[in-house]
Amino acid sequence: MKTLGTERLLLRRWARGDVDDLYEYARLPDVGPHAGWLPHANREESLNVIVNGLMPSNYQWAIVLRENQRVIGSIGLGEDKKRSVANARALGYSLSKHYWHRGLMTEAALRVLHYAFVDLQFAQLACYHYEDNVASRRVIEKCGFSFEGVLRRCSQLANGVVHDDWCYSMTRDEYLHLHGG
Repeated sequence: MKTLGTERLLLRRWARGDVDDLYEYARLPDVGPHAGWLPHANREESLNVIVNGLMPSNYQWAIVLRENQRVIGSIGLGEDKKRSVANARALGYSLSKHYWHRGLMTEAALRVLHYAFVDLQFAQLACYHYEDNVASRRVIEKCGFSFEGVLRRCSQLANGVVHDDWCYSMTRDEYLHLHGG
């Protein structure tokens, strides 16, 4: 897995030692539900997510703030379960509430987009958000994704809450046109 960097961030593989930083933000009620998962109930749940979900992936990065070396979020290129075409992925992310509204997620997303389209040569990326997640919508728009529409009553959280998915996508050609290569 390649480590990626920006001016303020380091995007690197997850490690067991990141459990306290992950739990610190994943337990907050405003973080997980915006990204499609419930707040972590305890430190053990965070460790399980790291060991069984984040560490095995080659496309799930811990977002580390360079100024304090703390993990403040996660970003990844997962399977796009809404598309069956080859060479397409879905961009997903979450960020500690303590670091919202600083442009950090846009910075991380743009770096991952460059890696996905230029280095990995992915053909298409999708990104989704729930209706009330205005901050995520702003990140998606700043990155240059095109709005495709709304899949009504598409996602259900473990607590039974059902959400509409607001759908966006970007092709490799669109990325190269917008951002260069």
